[in-house]
Amino acid sequence: MGDPHGVGIVGLGVISRAYLDTLANHPTVRVVAVADIDAARAVAAAATIPGAEAVSVERLLHHPDVATVLNLTIPAAHAEISGAAIDAGRNVYVEKPLTATFPEGRSIIDRAASAGVRVGCAPDTVLGTGTQTARAAIDSGLIGRPLAASAVMVTPGHERWHPNPDFYYAPGGGPLLDMGPYYISALVHLLGPVRAVIGAASQLRDVRVIGSGPRLGQRIPVEVPTHVTGVLEHTGGAVTTLTTSFDGVATTAAPIEVQGETGTLAVPDPNNFDGEVRHLALDGPGWRALEPRAGYVAASRGVGLIDLVLADEIRPPRASGEVALHVLDIMTALLRSAAEGRRVELTTAVERPAPVPFTPAEDWLSALAS
Repeated sequence: MGDPHGVGIVGLGVISRAYLDTLANHPTVRVVAVADIDAARAVAAAATIPGAEAVSVERLLHHPDVATVLNLTIPAAHAEISGAAIDAGRNVYVEKPLTATFPEGRSIIDRAASAGVRVGCAPDTVLGTGTQTARAAIDSGLIGRPLAASAVMVTPGHERWHPNPDFYYAPGGGPLLDMGPYYISALVHLLGPVRAVIGAASQLRDVRVIGSGPRLGQRIPVEVPTHVTGVLEHTGGAVTTLTTSFDGVATTAAPIEVQGETGTLAVPDPNNFDGEVRHLALDGPGWRALEPRAGYVAASRGVGLIDLVLADEIRPPRASGEVALHVLDIMTALLRSAAEGRRVELTTAVERPAPVPFTPAEDWLSALAS
C-alpha cells in the first residue's frame, strides 16, 4: 500500500466529526492538517487527530504532505476552496452539493481535468448496503424492466436542530440542494442518468427561527424555495417523481420506491449507508426483506474519499465529481424549470458508477484497493 495518502480538511463544522471518525484511524489516509475560519475550532480538532496540525487555509492548500483537500465548507464556499485546491495541484473531495451553482460546478470539473487532478463529491452513502442492494436487485431483473420511481423527503426544516442553519436557506441551500443529492445520486445509481426534468417550487415562509444552541430564537431570512417537486426523465426510459421539502412535518412514504413490470422495491433512506430493502412481487404473497447483497458493510462518511484515493484508470471513483456535476445539473434544472414553467433538458451525461460488491467491514481496505 505504501505511505498513507495525505489529506487536509477545510471546514470543521457539524459534518466534520462524521468524516473524522472514518478517516482519522484509517490506514489508507492520514489527516495532515485542518483549517477553519474559526482558528480555535481548528486547534481543537487538530488536538484530537494524532500528527495533525491546525493551519491557515493558504498553508493547508500548499502543505507539502497534503495530496487531497477535503472541502467541508458551506455550499457558498465550495467553488472558491475547491478551485484554490485544484490550482494548487491538489485532488479535491467536497461535501455535497458540488457547488452552489451549475456554472461553478462545470468550471471545477474542467479546471480539474486541465490540472490533471481528481474531484470527488458526497454523498457516499449510496455506496452502502442499502442503495447497492437495491441496485443489485434491479440489475438482476428481480422487478423486471424498471418503469418508474418515487423519491420523497419531508422535514420541518434544519433550523430546529442545527445551531447555525443560515446556509440551508441561502443560495446553494434549500431542501433540493441540501438533501436532493442523496436521493438523486441514489436514483442515478439505481436507474441511470437523467435527460430532462420538469419542476415546481414554493416558499412557505420568509423567515425561520433557530431552535437550538446559543442563537436560540434568532430569526434568519429564507432566500430559496423550501418545497421543490418535479419529474425526472431517465435516459433508460424510467420516470421518477421527486419531492424535497423543509415545509412539512413528516411523510409515511418510502424514501425511494422503484416500480418494475414484475415487482416493486422499497429502498431505504439514502442519507444512511444501510437499511432494509423490501420487495413485492407481482402476484406475490406480500412484502419481503432482502438480505444485503452489495455495498460496503457498516460504511460511514469518508468511504467515498477513500474510494477516490484508491481509484485508477480501470475503475474510476464511484462518488466522482462527474456524477456530482450531473446531480447538480438535475437540481438546478428543476429550479429553472419551476421558475420558467417549462421542461428543461440537461447539458450533462454520465455513466452509472461501477456497482459496489458486497464488502464486509473488515475487508474494506483490500476490497477498495483491488
